[in-house]
Amino acid sequence: MRDHGGNLDWAINRYGGAPEDWIDLSTGINRVPYPLPPIPPEAWSTLPTRAAMAALCKAAAEAYGTNAAILPVAGAQAAIQMIPRLIPPGRARVLAPTYNEHAAALRSAGWQVEEVAEMAALAGADLAVVVNPNNPDGQTFAPDAMTALAARVGRLVVDESFADPVPDLSLASQAGRGGLTVLRSFGKFYGLAGLRLGFIVGADGDIAALRDMAGPWPVSGVAITVGRAALDDRGWAAATTARLAAETKRLDALADRAGWRTVGGAHLFRLYETGNAPEARDRLAEARIWSRMFPYSPGWLRLGLPGTEAEWARLGEAMG
Repeated sequence: MRDHGGNLDWAINRYGGAPEDWIDLSTGINRVPYPLPPIPPEAWSTLPTRAAMAALCKAAAEAYGTNAAILPVAGAQAAIQMIPRLIPPGRARVLAPTYNEHAAALRSAGWQVEEVAEMAALAGADLAVVVNPNNPDGQTFAPDAMTALAARVGRLVVDESFADPVPDLSLASQAGRGGLTVLRSFGKFYGLAGLRLGFIVGADGDIAALRDMAGPWPVSGVAITVGRAALDDRGWAAATTARLAAETKRLDALADRAGWRTVGGAHLFRLYETGNAPEARDRLAEARIWSRMFPYSPGWLRLGLPGTEAEWARLGEAMG
């Protein structure tokens, strides 16, 4: 199985406790989720209509500032699995280290995959993948640099799963030109990962082909209802972005007090060099706080942001 955060059942099996005892900070999911709007009975009982799907796409287009074609899918993960099958496999390069599903999905679809450490090394690939902001280190890439890269590869896939708080980084407005495809996550920023909603933004022909892959009802009626309400709520998004910006500084201060060095991060997660990640993870786990290690780094530990003051207090005490 591929290594991921969110594996709370594994933590419980190893360290004990019940799910409600734990604070899961192993993912980059907002722990102060968007408040659910009223959900009409037909969202549960009837198949989504084309009109409802179109309304969701319109809300996403306005939120992401694009006129390109959009396809709602069951989370950014669904998009990651579909994109490699859009064109015949060839040479793919992924800017790494990053979210490991990109390389894994490409390999599963028959692509020859090379993971590279520098953006310049992506040039010449039939398909290149950049996560912006990157997960787990939060590195960001300016739109001009990304646009230049798009001209040097056959197809550029930009995963903007953590870009909601930094819209100036987004290439959604340019998606569809020069083989550029943009992926957006809904569940992370809005804290509703269980809804399984994301979007692919790209050229008309690509989105039409992906729509055929996804089938007639790629997302649920409930996802459409909640997604439309949340994407239209600019006030909530602005307030949440401001809160997250302040709380990343608060978390970095706790890490500094614990003797950890901040490597980087984005609005929804922070990455620290602890010196001994298994030891740091175990210490937090004893307090029923789950964190994220990485198999390629003995010291890196990633933490999401706590949601309540009680969670902040528990984390501060556990970090020492």
